[in-house]
This record gives sequence, C-alpha cells and structure tokens, in this order.
Amino acid sequence: MPTLAIFASGRGSNAGAIIECFAHEDDLSIGLILTNSPKAGVLKLAEAHNIPTHVTNRSEFYSTESVLNALHNHQIDFIALAGFLWLVPEVLLHAFPARIVNIHPALLPKYGGKGMFGQKVHEAVKAAGDRESGITIHYVDEQYDNGEPIFQARVTLQPDDSAEAIARKVLALEHHHYPELLTQLMRKNLYP
Repeated sequence: MPTLAIFASGRGSNAGAIIECFAHEDDLSIGLILTNSPKAGVLKLAEAHNIPTHVTNRSEFYSTESVLNALHNHQIDFIALAGFLWLVPEVLLHAFPARIVNIHPALLPKYGGKGMFGQKVHEAVKAAGDRESGITIHYVDEQYDNGEPIFQARVTLQPDDSAEAIARKVLALEHHHYPELLTQLMRKNLYP
C-alpha cells in the first residue's frame, strides 16, 4: 500500500486535514510524521491517530542518513511538507524524485522564498493591496518555494480583509485541496 510521510514544524492543521482524508482511502496510508520541533502540535495529532513519529534536529537532518533510514524503515513512498520550514537535503531529494511536495500559502512566484511562511506571507499580501491570494502546491527542489508548480487555487480578497482574514481564507483552500491532490499524486506516481 503506498505510504505517505508528513513533514511538519508546527500545530499540524494541514496534517490533520490529510489524516482525515486518508482515513477514507483504502489504498493509501500515512506511515510517519516527522517534525523538527519536539514541542510541535503535530506530535499530539500523530499520537491521537496512532501514527509513528520521528523528531529530528538540524545536525541529524542535514549531516546523517537517519531521516532517510527512518523513511525506509516505515516504507515511505511519498513525502508531503505541511508547514515544514527547513530546506530538504539532496539525499532525500534523490531518494524521492518527484515524490516530495509542498504547499505554500500564496500564488507563487509571489511571496515565496526564505523567510516567507505563515503569517508573514499574508501580511505581505495585505501590505501590497493584492485583490487575490491563494495556494500553490509544488514539487520540492533545492531552493525554497522554487520547484515545479503542480496546482494553484485562488481566493478573492476584499480591501478591508485583515492579514488574519486572508490567512483564514487561504487555510480553507489548503485544507480542501492539499489532501485531495496528494491522493491523486500518490496514485498517479505509484501505480504505474
């Protein structure tokens, strides 16, 4: 059965949406949740759903093959970044070619790159006076928010929308589209 690993650094709202979606899929599973923060909320979510976890640190993630070994031990086929804030090392990119995806809370190439994540993105959209925002789901490469786009969804913004209101609108798009797209990508890439 094709198996997904979720990499997350925070509370895990997208991870929660993915877990909920995969609970209704008979041919796909979630085999591991990896985080770089021992206090991440996503760990409680994993525990509640009996999903194995792996907590990594910067040295282990970039200087050893421990994460790669953990992914192999859990028979992971595909990786979804869900609020994971570190660049993915080449060893993982080579081991999972075109099988690591990320979701970004903006319409790339706008508002992407190092330091552009979470509320910072929505504040930048608000400051620019943009009339729309959205999400971009893309393949992961060696740079932040640079990989080939797979899918975008847009939402109209009102002039009086605060950065928090923009965040809520964009998060709704994330929770709706990301889990569904992951199921499609996994089936397409893993069932030749």
